[in-house]
Amino acid sequence: MAPAAKAPPGRIRIGIGGWVFAPWRGSFYPKGLAQKEELVFASRRLTAIEVNGTFYGTQSPASFARWHDETPEDFVFSLKGPRFATNRRVLAEAGPSVERFFASGVTELKRKLGPINWQLAPTKAFDAADVDAFLGLLPKQVDGLDIRHAIEVRHESFRTPDFIAIARRHGVAVVIAADSEYPQIADLTAPFAYLRIMGTSSEHAAGYAPVALDAWAKRARALAAGQGLDDLAPPIATPGQPTPRDVFLFVISGEKPRNPAAAMQLIARVPG
Repeated sequence: MAPAAKAPPGRIRIGIGGWVFAPWRGSFYPKGLAQKEELVFASRRLTAIEVNGTFYGTQSPASFARWHDETPEDFVFSLKGPRFATNRRVLAEAGPSVERFFASGVTELKRKLGPINWQLAPTKAFDAADVDAFLGLLPKQVDGLDIRHAIEVRHESFRTPDFIAIARRHGVAVVIAADSEYPQIADLTAPFAYLRIMGTSSEHAAGYAPVALDAWAKRARALAAGQGLDDLAPPIATPGQPTPRDVFLFVISGEKPRNPAAAMQLIARVPG
């Protein structure tokens, strides 16, 4: 019997947080470029953008539709889930906020809608029942679109196999928050991986040294091929079966003026 065909690697998408940032004008954006053209410009040099504005307030359906129309066909937007859902003592009570978010027009992005990042407050400690109930509120499909979810935890108490088991049961990715002060959890819990790397500095023109960019590109390729990230952090729980995954990697925070350069350097190092 012939061996089973090897599954193809997942798609790697790399980007930054947002696209409106004054220090990028004249460095990332050409001098004189109109602000209304910045998304058009950015989306031709990056393959994804994480939108932070959806964390702070409701966007209009017209805005989502415009973002869809201004970007290339294979571009993806990851959206931050609203703080009204995540910055609360009892996550299980976030149902109405989650419903309002998905009724706000996010599906106007159509196939360009990437994962939703539900970022918890640094003070939110792990409560198994509460986290389980919250993840159960997150819809798997809206308006005919499959919805992918990631959860970004910022409290050390989440370093437990119980949390990994809950995330896996719901098919929610645990955000890998690397090069930061936050807990680094590299366990893979969903059919995709979501990374936010936060270590850019002014010491390097591209935010990271070439050796560090090489290392992150290698990790992205490994995830896409079905491997884990044992070199980054030891697994908290027993690893699941190796499987190719789509990868979403965002260069966030750190020395923010350098982030577009870092993202473009990573894109040059990995397959599309």
